Amino acid sequence: MTAFKLFAGTVALKVVAQGNGRSFLILHGGAGAASVLELSNALAKTGSTAVPTHPGFDGEPRPEWFATIEHLVLAYLQLLDDLNGRDVVVIGNSVGGWIAAEMALRQSPRIAGLVLLDAVGIDTGSPDKKIVDPMTLPPAQRLALSFHDPKRFAAVLSSPESINVMAENQRTLRVYAGEPFMHDLTLHPRLAKMSIPALVAWGESDRIVDTEYGRRYAASMPGARFETIADAGHFPQIERLVDVVHLINTFVAAL
Repeated sequence: MTAFKLFAGTVALKVVAQGNGRSFLILHGGAGAASVLELSNALAKTGSTAVPTHPGFDGEPRPEWFATIEHLVLAYLQLLDDLNGRDVVVIGNSVGGWIAAEMALRQSPRIAGLVLLDAVGIDTGSPDKKIVDPMTLPPAQRLALSFHDPKRFAAVLSSPESINVMAENQRTLRVYAGEPFMHDLTLHPRLAKMSIPALVAWGESDRIVDTEYGRRYAASMPGARFETIADAGHFPQIERLVDVVHLINTFVAAL
């Protein structure tokens, strides 16, 4: 674990970095950094990975003024500079995908590719269809919407420690992306200017943001590749890690 100080030392950032080779910046969603660590471990076998914890998540400090998706975007662009990243592939799950997409739109010469795993950030395309807010639902229903096989994760995610951490993470998530919930109406049209290769991969059983939403995301970016992942929900890197790693490696090999 490495500690970085950003924005003239006002923002502390914890980063878990490992491996050597092709560089990956992996951005977690509302479930916290643990939800992408196995993906990081797998990619670090042949590459170099960095997993930051968003300020305010998993007990990490967050300055009161640091409160928007834009702040996170600027922080991670600065982190790439501090890491002297070259040809970096930015991977984001859920809200991490939103951050990753916004980073790629800034046309940093350090970013070579974009991978979105069940990302949020765009509108649904219909005023009658909303992005599901899982924290407004009973735990069993929340699991059912998030995972293809919720029984595999029920015991771990229902422990008192997990419940407390998740509640705090969700409070922080709402600071960054709570209104309008989990999207920016301007992102969808702005994605038409995406100039780097993009892979959009989606769990077929995701009922937080379904595959129709994923196809809309991919279709908004010129040349983006869309892939579905069987037997996976909103966290395909947890339920189908091998499949996700294969898709990423195939995508990277073609860059």
